[in-house]
Amino acid sequence: MENLSQAYSIAKTWQLRTKSLEFGALPALMAIVNVTPDSFSDGGKFYSPQAAADQALRLEDEGASILDIGGESTRPYSEPVAADDELRRIVPVLELLQDRVKVPISIDTSKASVAQAAVDLGAEIINDVTGLTGDPAMLEVAVRSGAGICAMHMQGTPQTMQDQPHYQDVVQEIYEYLRERDQSLLAAGVDANKICLDPGIGFGKTHQHNLRLLQQSHAFHRLGRPLLVGHSRKGFIAHVIGSKERDRLYGTIGVSLALAQQKIQVIRVHDIRPIREALQLFAAAGGLE
Repeated sequence: MENLSQAYSIAKTWQLRTKSLEFGALPALMAIVNVTPDSFSDGGKFYSPQAAADQALRLEDEGASILDIGGESTRPYSEPVAADDELRRIVPVLELLQDRVKVPISIDTSKASVAQAAVDLGAEIINDVTGLTGDPAMLEVAVRSGAGICAMHMQGTPQTMQDQPHYQDVVQEIYEYLRERDQSLLAAGVDANKICLDPGIGFGKTHQHNLRLLQQSHAFHRLGRPLLVGHSRKGFIAHVIGSKERDRLYGTIGVSLALAQQKIQVIRVHDIRPIREALQLFAAAGGLE
């Protein structure tokens, strides 16, 4: 296994399909737009195409760097959605946003047909929770489209991932998995500068696994790719604060500051304005020194 104590450099750019993201001192904010009736935090709020498009435009106005649009919930024990249903959810939203947004659109899907349709409608990024292993045709879509790729780690599937997740060393094992996926993507023909990697907070991990990964997120910089972390409103926050009912925004902000200090390039969040302003003040007050 690779030595995680070795020195590393931090990726400064992520090349997308037609655009490029240049990373500065603070993380880029990937805004979550769930076009689903059953996502764990905001399912149903933006289920209609117009509501979802309006939310996307609002999040862009609040400072989102990327709009991540998804038509299938991947919360624990969620049921799979057929590709046709996923397409019926996301295609009208993408059509409404065409030529209206300036920031890149990401499609949150593990289905090649959905990814292809989204790219045809202008999506710049394919964000796949299966690490591009869930659909044999996804790699071909990724290579042919030239989209930016985010490959995530998940132990099991959404239906099984929280059934006693186990690791000998969660950081080392996920590091090795992401290194292998990176090599597989390169071997398939994906350009190195288009790959982003995600350790998959909440996807087949206990609360302690999640906290360990967050504490050691900087270790994944050794992979040489931009890193994406999605921690927003997740269950480990409720575990730490001792309440499932309390607002998890404040906990999400706290983790966002810790990730900024570790120079994570992209964080995936629901609440753009409060997190952007917290990060701005964190930096202004010397938090990145």
